[in-house]
Parts: sequence; structure tokens; C-alpha cells
Amino acid sequence: MNLRRLLPALAALIWAGLAVLAPAQAHEVRPALLQIVEQSPGTYQVTWKQPAMGDMVLHLTPHLSSGALEAKPSQETATPGFIQKIWRVEHGAPLDGQTVTIEGLPQTVTDVLLRVSAADGRQVDGVLRPAQPSQTLSLSPPSGLAVPAYLKLGVEHILTGFDHLLFVLGLLLLIGPNRQLVKAITAFTVAHSITLALAALGYIAFPSAVIEALVALSIVFVACELAAGPERRDTLTRRRPWLIAFAFGLLHGMAFAGALAQIGLPPKAAPQALLLFNLGVEIGQLTFIAAVLLVLAVARRTPAARYLRDPRVSVVAPAYVIGGLAAYWLIERILAATTA
Repeated sequence: MNLRRLLPALAALIWAGLAVLAPAQAHEVRPALLQIVEQSPGTYQVTWKQPAMGDMVLHLTPHLSSGALEAKPSQETATPGFIQKIWRVEHGAPLDGQTVTIEGLPQTVTDVLLRVSAADGRQVDGVLRPAQPSQTLSLSPPSGLAVPAYLKLGVEHILTGFDHLLFVLGLLLLIGPNRQLVKAITAFTVAHSITLALAALGYIAFPSAVIEALVALSIVFVACELAAGPERRDTLTRRRPWLIAFAFGLLHGMAFAGALAQIGLPPKAAPQALLLFNLGVEIGQLTFIAAVLLVLAVARRTPAARYLRDPRVSVVAPAYVIGGLAAYWLIERILAATTA
């Protein structure tokens, strides 16, 4: 088997698989936007911006549980790329506690960005997905969970954050189980701890869509280094992997802070809760690394061991999988950032 021919074919299969995720009647994957700007309780403007492809428009209809969006829109415009509807609600039900539902979303592969600007100036962001087409609006200030719960929250967040795990996996494959990996993971932890604390405490703030796109870009970067093969050792990433891990860890820390934005920190115990959340992230990260190393150790005792000794199989081939997924997320998140 010619591995040099296999790898491009593998990349092509990845992209082909991504391309067929959408059913024939729903090729549109650009996210829609539902923006609600509240002037006062019961008075708000709702803007629905839905992508279109020529004459093809997905059947997506936004609803509020109060029924405010069942009336005819105050304004409706259409372009070749988008359909926009605006409702101006006066003397309606307060937004707090209402449920937003996107009719038709489970039958698509697209997402809907939800952006709510509360009357007190706070911004509440969310994403409605085909598997979860509804969200209840909570505009009361977050009071946080009980302090011990933040440890579990941190573990759950990292273990369900597939983009963060792919970045860690890329570092592991790039560096290998040695002292350099310890330095790189330590640098990554220090960096994301810094920006997580600064963002969670309100000292820095960046648009979440931009940060998520940059996180995807960091994974693409590591995948490119992997795809170049182990013989390319003159890059900064291979000479100083801890430095690259630290730089990208700053981005990942700001993304971690998004998990706390919807929950908040307990007013009288913010430092303790933040420490526990960060510790939970680290526990989940180390658990993932240990699990990967265990799988590799077991695999080396199987007949597949002779293939794993070839870096083109054990390192370069996974790079195409990691890079393919990350590139897909990058495009999706750039579209989300530019659409919002």
C-alpha cells in the first residue's frame, strides 16, 4: 500500500463525508440569526435573519412562547442571500422566562445564533441546534451555582468540548509522551488559566464567535504541523512546543470563560468557584491524555503495532482527520461571526 497516495485520499473522504451530512433538500449550513433587543420589560424588537440560496429557503420559523411573533412582521426584506423579518413588540409579555423555539430546525443541519440584548445592557448569547431547537430566556442576573459544583462543571466542560480535546490530541501526537509534552501541557494550562480568570471576572471581553473561530484555527495550525511529517523539525512549533501551547492556550481560556458566562460566579465566593472550575478543566484534560496514552499502549501490543511504528500512519494520517474537522469548524464559525 502506497501511503503517500493514501493520505490525500483520506483527506478527500473526510471532506466528502462532511459534504453529505446535509440531506438533499437542506444543503444550507450557514447559521440563521435571531436577535432580540429589549428596551424595557414588554417592549423589544425582534430581528430574524435567515440565509437563502437563490429561490431555496429552509422552512425555519421563530416563535416566542408568548405568541409575540405570530403577528405579521413590521418589516420584511429579501435579498439573494438572506431573508430578514423584524417585529416591533410593545406592551408584550416580558422576555424573562419566555421560550424561544425555531420551527423546522430539527430537519436541517444548520444552527441559529440567539443574541439577546437586555434592557440593563447585558448581552445574552446562545446557539439553537437541530438537536435542541428551543431555549428558555433567563434575563435575571446569574447568581452562580454552589461552589463545589464548579469542579464537576469544569470536568464536564472540557470532556464535552471536542475542539479543545482535538487541540490537546494534536499536541500529544506532535510531541509524543516525553518531557516536552509535560512542558507544553503546563504552558497550555497556565495560559488558559490566565485568560479564563480575566474573562470570567470581567477584565477582558471578546466576541465569542471570533474566539471560537480562532480556537478552530489553532487546531488547523497544529494539524498542519502534524501533516508535515516528523522529518520537518526546523519549525518553531517542534523546537518550542510549549511556546505555541501557551499562545493558543490564551485563546482557549477565553473560550472556557463562555461556559461560566451563562451560569455566573457566586458573588461572595468567585475566586474559589473559579479555581475549582479551572481545576476541573485540568482534571478532565489530564484524564483525556491518560486515556489516549492507554489506548496507544494497548494498541502497541496488538497486530496493528507494526503500522503504528510508521509515523505516516500514527501521526500524519490522524492529522488529516483533525485538520479536516477543524477546517470545517473554522469555516462554520467564520460564517457565524460574519453573519451576526
